Amino acid sequence: MELYEVAIIGGGLAGLTNAILLAKAGKKVILFEKNQYPFHRVCGEYISNETLPFLESLGVDIIQQKSISLTQFRLTSPKGTTLEMPLDLGGFGISRYELDFFLMELAKKNGVTILEKTNITSIKEKNNTFFLTSNAHQKYQANILIAAYGKRANLDQYLRRDFFYKRSAYIGVKYHLKVNHLKYEHPKEMIALHNFSYGYGGFSRIEDDKYCFCYLSTRENLKKSGDILSLEKNILSKNPYIKDIFENSYFLFDKPKVINEITFAPKTLFEGNILMCGDTAGMITPLCGNGMAMAIHSAKILSENIILHLDKKISFEQCKQNYLSEWNKNFKQRLKIGRNIQRFFGSPFLSEVLVKSANLFPFIKKILVKQSHGKVF
Repeated sequence: MELYEVAIIGGGLAGLTNAILLAKAGKKVILFEKNQYPFHRVCGEYISNETLPFLESLGVDIIQQKSISLTQFRLTSPKGTTLEMPLDLGGFGISRYELDFFLMELAKKNGVTILEKTNITSIKEKNNTFFLTSNAHQKYQANILIAAYGKRANLDQYLRRDFFYKRSAYIGVKYHLKVNHLKYEHPKEMIALHNFSYGYGGFSRIEDDKYCFCYLSTRENLKKSGDILSLEKNILSKNPYIKDIFENSYFLFDKPKVINEITFAPKTLFEGNILMCGDTAGMITPLCGNGMAMAIHSAKILSENIILHLDKKISFEQCKQNYLSEWNKNFKQRLKIGRNIQRFFGSPFLSEVLVKSANLFPFIKKILVKQSHGKVF
């Protein structure tokens, strides 16, 4: 049985970034992805420009070829009260369909073994080696194991992670669409966050003149409505901006992409000696920082420390401690603030108050923008 230095479960942004960095450092890497590329993910598809220098250093030229620059921000309350402001750092829009596929091919070019349509169903550790079994009953060995399989998976139950046993109130729904003529003009460089009763949705342009509309709602909203279509008609569309999107757009998916049981509860960075990364380690609320940038940044931090360990410059325990320390420094406060700000959004009263207050007091605008972006890395 072939022995890999690093095995990675999950081929999203965190998993692929880890794979590329480790392979570039000459490490033997295998990555398992349960889907087949290219495919869509439930994601807002906005990345802060804090990632640009790093992505360019990897050779990710798809950003220049395909992405859309986003420099303006619009926030609306459920009633349609509007707040607009520039994004000082800004960001760009690109679909996960395009970006993940590009990163996968880049990982392969750098020597990563990628197994698509492969689930890991069993994990055992013995004598500093991980023994993995797939859904096809194939077996693999690795010295280090990274879990980057996303927000929630059966492996969370297998590993008996605490958050898995607590019901989450949230569901996520995503569409790609093309707009006809919107009543409320939406400039191509703008990203909008539209609130509705107990939920909110992001709307921004991506490649090929398409738009991404991805929203977060509650299971209770869905239960009251009966189905997704009724939820969108009876609750989301009370916000006139969202109603405008639904009435004046051509939807490109046969049906929406949906994910259940989204949780923003704190998670652990380690399960024994398994290293968690990206959403598997902690998911940032869409209101307070963007998870795509955080996934990429967290992978950079983790890989740099794994490389030091594999090069025998630090112990594995020091690798873990460095990762924890740098994670907390870069993300702990953003995650905490995001969970607190979450309370204001979706509540018809509180979100109305926040939007009106931000229009009256410019310093509130600055706080919102500052907390939605990290530092360039």
